[in-house]
Amino acid sequence: MKIGYHRQGSNAKQRKSRRKIFYRPEDADFLDYHKDLGDPGQYPFTRGIYPEMHRTRLWTMRQYAGYAGAEESNRRYRYLLSQGTTGLSVAFDLPTQIGLDSDHPLAAGEVGKAGVAIDSLEDMERLFDGIPLGEVSTSMTINATASILLALYLVVSKKQGVSWKELRGTIQNDTLKEYIARGTYIYPPEASLRMITDIFSFCHREVPRWNTISISGYHIREAGSTAAQELAFTLANGETYVKAALDAGLDIDDFAPRLSFFFNAHNNIFEEVAKFRAARRLWARLMREGLGACRQKSWMLRFHAQTGGSTLTAKQADNNVVRVTLQALAAVLGGAQSLHTNAKDEALALPTEQAARLALRTQQILAYESGLSEVADPLGGSWYVEKLTRELEQEAEAYLEKIRSLGGMLQAIESGYVQKEIQEAAYQQQKRLEAGEQVVVGVNRFRSQEGPPIEILRIDPKVEKQQAERLKKLRKSRDSSQIQPALDRVRQAAQGPENLMPAIVSAVQSHATVGEIADAMRDVFGEYKETVVI
Repeated sequence: MKIGYHRQGSNAKQRKSRRKIFYRPEDADFLDYHKDLGDPGQYPFTRGIYPEMHRTRLWTMRQYAGYAGAEESNRRYRYLLSQGTTGLSVAFDLPTQIGLDSDHPLAAGEVGKAGVAIDSLEDMERLFDGIPLGEVSTSMTINATASILLALYLVVSKKQGVSWKELRGTIQNDTLKEYIARGTYIYPPEASLRMITDIFSFCHREVPRWNTISISGYHIREAGSTAAQELAFTLANGETYVKAALDAGLDIDDFAPRLSFFFNAHNNIFEEVAKFRAARRLWARLMREGLGACRQKSWMLRFHAQTGGSTLTAKQADNNVVRVTLQALAAVLGGAQSLHTNAKDEALALPTEQAARLALRTQQILAYESGLSEVADPLGGSWYVEKLTRELEQEAEAYLEKIRSLGGMLQAIESGYVQKEIQEAAYQQQKRLEAGEQVVVGVNRFRSQEGPPIEILRIDPKVEKQQAERLKKLRKSRDSSQIQPALDRVRQAAQGPENLMPAIVSAVQSHATVGEIADAMRDVFGEYKETVVI
């Protein structure tokens, strides 16, 4: 009997019809152990990128956080660090993400809501007040304005007396997925690729331990993609970034070791584990055989995982604790280097302190009580998992070939092909939900009378006014004679071939705001208008 791949979201009946009752050695007889698997730490890294994986190196426990103003977020970071978080993960509000200062008319109602509001160097200093940047790894979820926020972080570290050579962390810096799934882009794709490759080059020279990009499938999955689509479109974006850097004259083995990835973790444990294993194998082969990378570190796919926000439910929110635990289990079994576990209340609001602590404790219990860290790739060799891994790999490869036939990812995005594929997958999943074919416990089956509403985090509306007042004070107190020359230098760098980062760092040091620097580049690059897909 031929066994086909089932898409995430199929119900139990559909899964049973597409899967064997059990699997035997012949179901994985396609495997050449050394060619397709290898030991952990060996090419093609299907079984993990390090020889002992979590036995000697636990994943970094990050709890994505940021809200209101810098002081409030700073308190949350200090709290999480005191509770055992081993890395910071910064969420920025929508205006910061799209390069608008908090007093911009279009920022009204959004300041400090989806993350922390950062307008200036002073805000960034308050955000990391008392947090030694030379000792903590910081991830910043920022894309269109990644160069500006990285510059702010670098200037703050210098003011703390920390050498850039010592800094460890990550910027997401993945604008392609914004055109596909999320929408917080500013500039056209070609300009965005130039900014990204400038960061690759600058960090190789100046901030060598920094992960210059986190190529993200997370938001693609949140938009409704299947696991195979998440895998394929993420790797296609990665291939595009590598080729853009090569076209810019960079050496692949200079920048490739600092590329990182960001995947979603959903409920189907075996499918998710297979997805992560297939991702490593596909990327290793693409980098070595397809793009000519020579260093082993250039072949490794290092990834952060976050549990699936779209799987959380507002009804019976306590059930989300179980969902998050299963998803975190899949990420760890799949060999994640870093993990964020969502809080149970995130279908309703940003997490409360108590909910964030419980999410962190979930990771700690998995790390220290479950035995998961005792063996590298404990599911390796499972006939079922190896079959799933191959099937996901093959489906992803088919998507990659289709995208290449269209001329590459930029053309696939511009034509609307990628967006349409995701929209169709999301539509089919919604149909299954509404028909009750896909079970969501507490929502379309096993409903119960709701108890009292749970406590949620509410953002004080005064934050927006406070940010506007700070900006007004900053503009009065700074040396205005330095601002225009600094912004002109950013424009000149954008118009020519020189690396943008030094000019942006200088603008930050002169106390230009995020919005002013973003606008200087808007003047040169313009703004992207989305292709409407019907």
